[in-house]
Parts: sequence; structure tokens; C-alpha cells
Amino acid sequence: MDPQTYTPENSDEVIIWRSITGTYLFWVLGAMYLVAPVIAWILLLRMLKRVLLDKKSYTVSKTQTCWLVAMAMMLLALVIGHLTHDLGLAKLIKSSIGWAKGWALLAIFPLLGSLQIRPELIYRACCIVCKHTLILLPIFILAWVVKLPSTLYTSPLSIIGGPGPEFFNVSLYEIDPASGLPRWRLFTPWAPALGMLGNLFFTFAIQEKSKRFKFYGFAGSFCMILLSQSRLALVCYLLLIGFFMFIRWCRSPWVYFAATPVFMLLGGAGIYVVEKMQQSVAAFKAARAGSTRVRQELANIALERWANEAVVWGHGIVERGPHLVEYMPIGSHHTWYGLLFVKGIVGAIALAIPLLVTLLALLKTLFHSALSAVAVSIIFQLFLYTFGENLEILAYLFWPGLVIVGAALKEART
Repeated sequence: MDPQTYTPENSDEVIIWRSITGTYLFWVLGAMYLVAPVIAWILLLRMLKRVLLDKKSYTVSKTQTCWLVAMAMMLLALVIGHLTHDLGLAKLIKSSIGWAKGWALLAIFPLLGSLQIRPELIYRACCIVCKHTLILLPIFILAWVVKLPSTLYTSPLSIIGGPGPEFFNVSLYEIDPASGLPRWRLFTPWAPALGMLGNLFFTFAIQEKSKRFKFYGFAGSFCMILLSQSRLALVCYLLLIGFFMFIRWCRSPWVYFAATPVFMLLGGAGIYVVEKMQQSVAAFKAARAGSTRVRQELANIALERWANEAVVWGHGIVERGPHLVEYMPIGSHHTWYGLLFVKGIVGAIALAIPLLVTLLALLKTLFHSALSAVAVSIIFQLFLYTFGENLEILAYLFWPGLVIVGAALKEART
């Protein structure tokens, strides 16, 4: 296929294509949070209709099924947590809707990878979003320079409900309270989430065949990472570069010839290297000391209350934290602590198992399939961000990566 002429070839691809390339339009409308759940359930129902009524068959791997079972366990943990703590029917219904817009997407989108959706189409669509970012970037920066209001308005769609108003805000920039410097979040709810999307788009840009769109992808994704000022995003970016360099050159004997003396030197200077690594970690944390403190206190509270109050099924819902953590929800900013607090050990296992199974399934074809390599990098990114974000809240943003993971699992048939 001519790399310059990717266009949707069926209705499923049209939905995916328009949902991604229309990112900034949905952002202006304040509808970003709603798009992913809507298309996920629509495509799922269409898929079921074809199977049940049209007798069409799809290739669904065991690992894709594992995600479905695991996210069903998340729902079970949610229900039992609500019943155990007598939270009432209204909160149970609200939380179940939240599950359908969050955790359920981690199972539905990999399943949708079994549809006739070409990965190249997703790569191109995300590079187009990067192009739009480069075009709009001067406006976002100028808004800060001339001191326009950081948030223009909150979409009326917020009445539908969501994790918070920031998911429906149309914001031009934000000021970091710790440093007083500007940060940008663009179409995401907060700046670190923009860094997460920047890394995902960087992964897709590597696979793009067109030099023009590859440039858009590289430049746009790098700007997202820089504008987010996220430490985790920068670390992830460097690790991704190393990963794809290894995938590309691992078969070359020169790599191992060059690596041998390097590792010998590192071995001889082991203590010095360890000390430098410890200093780097300390500097990394000190870069945003206030944020690091709040995150640590949130973790301590979540772990203490989980261990003492609700080990197996969790508390069912998030709770507002004390003044010590600036009233942040307990379990936020960390997927594993959040799962333990809200859904107990059952919830944590329900995420850990499909992540591990997916990684093992894709490792079999890692060096033989470019699609598997991309999917492994996406799983790696998701795992890395479990230590800094709540995955279910941001599933509506990184869903194109989940479709790619599903497509890779379908190709590997594992």
C-alpha cells in the first residue's frame, strides 16, 4: 500500500479514524472523556451482532479472553466492596457506570483488535494528532505569554458525570503551584497525562512509513513530553528509545562487541555507578519535592487502610484524603495502591495477571513481528505508568494503544 494514502476501508476503521483525528475538535467540545467509552461499546455491540446474527467469526486469542475475565473480576470486586460497606444502590450504580467507562475499556479495546482495523491506520491517525499539536502549539504558548485565562470554560457535557471537572475543561495552560512555571496539558486532564500520550504517539511515529508524517509524529510527541514537564514521561521516552534501538540492532554482532567492554567497565566501577544512580534518584524526587511528598503520603494512607480495613475486596469507592495530602483522593496517583484501597487484593491480581500474560504471549514473537514489538512497548508503558497514574481513569486517552495490543495478540494467536 502507498504509505501516503491511508484511508479507512470499512465502517469500523472510519469510527476509529475519526475518533482519533478529531481529538482537538472533541477537546473544544469538552467531549474527550465521552468519545472512547461510546465507540468502545458501540463497536463491541456491532461485533456481537455480527457474531450472533450474521454468523461471522473473529479470531480471539486466549490472552484477549483473559482481559475480559480479569475486568469482569474488577466489576465483581466493585459490587462486593459496595455491598460489604453498605454504600447503597445509588453509589453502586454510579460506580458500575464508572467501571464501564474505565476498567471495561482495558478489556474491550484489546478485543476490538480482532476487527479488520489496520494498525497502520492508527499510526497515521495519531501522527495527524501530532501535526495538529504542532499547528496549535503557538496559540497555547501565546495564551500564557499574554496572560489569557488558563481555563476558558467547562463543557456543559460535564453534567453527564465523570471523575472531575478537569476532564471537561478547555484549558490553554496551567501554572505549576510548586515552581510557578507554566505547564501544558492540551487535550488531557493534567500535564503528566499529556506526557503519557506523547510517549504513545512516539511509539506509533517510529512505525509510520511516510517521512512527512513520521516527522509530525516525532516532533509533536516530543513537544507533548516537554510541555508536560513530567519526570516519568522523560524517563519513559529514554527507555523507549533504548528498547527500539535494541529491537533494531539486537541481531548485529557489533552490538555485543561494543557492549562487552562497556559492561566490564561498569562492573569495575560498580560502587561508583550505584552511588550515581542513587544521587540521580534523589535529584529526580527533589525536582518536585512537594509532589513526591504528597504521593508518598497517599501511598502510606492507602496501604494502611487497605491492610487494616478491607484486604480482600477493598472499600468499593475512593475517599477524599486529609489536609496532609491536600485532600487528594486516597489511592490516586498510583494504580496499585488505588486498586488495593478500592478493590482489594482481588483487584490488584485482576490487573497484574492479564498484564503479565500479555507480555509473555507477545515475547514469543517479539523479534519476528514489528506489531508485537510495538505491543510490548505499550504494555511496558502501561506498567510504568501504573506507578504514577490510575490507568482506568486515563483509558479514554490511551485506547489506540489497547487496540494495537489486541491486533498483536490476534496476529500471534496467543
